Amino acid sequence: MRSVRDIAAEIVAREGGFVDDPNDPGGATKHGVTIHTMRRLGLDLDGDGDVDRDDVRRITPERATDIFIEHYFKRPRIGDLPPVLRASVFDMYVNSGSNAVRILQALLRRMGHDIAVDGIIGPHTLRAAHAAADVAPDHLADAYGIARRTYYYRLADRRPASRKYARRRDGGKGGWITRAEAFIATRYHLSPAEHRERTASWD
Repeated sequence: MRSVRDIAAEIVAREGGFVDDPNDPGGATKHGVTIHTMRRLGLDLDGDGDVDRDDVRRITPERATDIFIEHYFKRPRIGDLPPVLRASVFDMYVNSGSNAVRILQALLRRMGHDIAVDGIIGPHTLRAAHAAADVAPDHLADAYGIARRTYYYRLADRRPASRKYARRRDGGKGGWITRAEAFIATRYHLSPAEHRERTASWD
């Protein structure tokens, strides 16, 4: 089984280098660490008394990995989830914050578990997740990945500026979709034609 550090390092690699996209609500970002996260953590890396883009540029892959492990894995209690869910929920938590947990909770509710959809991993969510994993771990992992993919498509439906993250300029799958499908069995991946049909209304 991969260690949490291995998973975090993979997330850092997927996130890439410095980006300051005006259409990204996260603002200036490097290795997946946003300027908002750095301000919340008080990471004034250049020591000039504020946290700005210059500090974001100073983030190293190693520091980003440490931040993700502490603030996006340990503190939200993702490590207490069933092993089959950890990598995908961790990856999405870095990408979308507590929405990663809300998607899981909504999925568990559809499976018949009476839990709140509040974005917090507490005892009820953990019991439901482990119960679902005990019955059908592969099904749970695929169902979560599919729910995650659906979340990204719906987000792009509502926010035209974000569609470039779900669909490439040539019409193929964008980073959000390929990222979600990385955690889904191949047989549940959308075909190029299915993806184009799903995004046809964006034209």
